[in-house]
Amino acid sequence: MWALRCLQGCRQHGIRLGIVTLCLAAAGWTLQTQGKVSLLVSQPHINATVAQNVLLSVAYTCKGRPVIEWKYTSTSGTTKIAKWKPGSYTNISSSYTGRVNIYDNGSLQLLSVNMRDSGYYLVTVVETLGTSMYGTILLNVYEILYEDLHFVAVFFAFLMAVSAILICLMWLCNKSVHLLQKERHQLKACLNPSLQETKSRL
Repeated sequence: MWALRCLQGCRQHGIRLGIVTLCLAAAGWTLQTQGKVSLLVSQPHINATVAQNVLLSVAYTCKGRPVIEWKYTSTSGTTKIAKWKPGSYTNISSSYTGRVNIYDNGSLQLLSVNMRDSGYYLVTVVETLGTSMYGTILLNVYEILYEDLHFVAVFFAFLMAVSAILICLMWLCNKSVHLLQKERHQLKACLNPSLQETKSRL
C-alpha cells in the first residue's frame, strides 16, 4: 500500500514538473522570438557633393516599435542627431533642427550637406525588451571645383577658336588654288592663238 501511494505521488509530481518545464521552455522561446531585431544598412559608404541632400537608408525588423537613435562621429567627437520612437515621440538635436528628415523605417535624410558633415553616422535600434542592433554609414562630402570647370570651359573655347581659324585658312587656300588654276587656263588660252599664228607664218 505504501509503495502504491509513493508511485502515485511520483507520477503526480512528475506531471507537474513536466508542465512547469514545458511552460518555462515556451516562455523562453517567446522571449527569444520577441527579442530578435535585425538591421539592414543598404549603402554603408556614400559620396556626396556640397549642398546635396543625402539619404542614410536603413531598414529594421522587430516586434513592436523600437527606439531609433542616430549619432555623428568624427575626429572632433560624437554628436547626437536624433532619437525617436515611431508613432510615439521625436527628439532632434538643436544643431540639426531643420537640417534632417526622419522616417519610420529608421532612415535619416541630411539636407544641404557641407564639408563638415563628412564622417561616420551610427544608428542604434533598441527593441522593447532591450535587444539592440547597430549600423554604421561613412559619408564623404566633396566640394565642387568650379575652377576646374572654368579651365575646361576656357580650353574648349580655345579649341573651338583654333578650329574656326583652321577652317578659314583651308577655305582661303582652296580659293587661292582655284584662282591660280583659272589664271593658268586664261594664260594658256591667250598663248595658244599666238602660237598658231607663228606656225602659220612659218
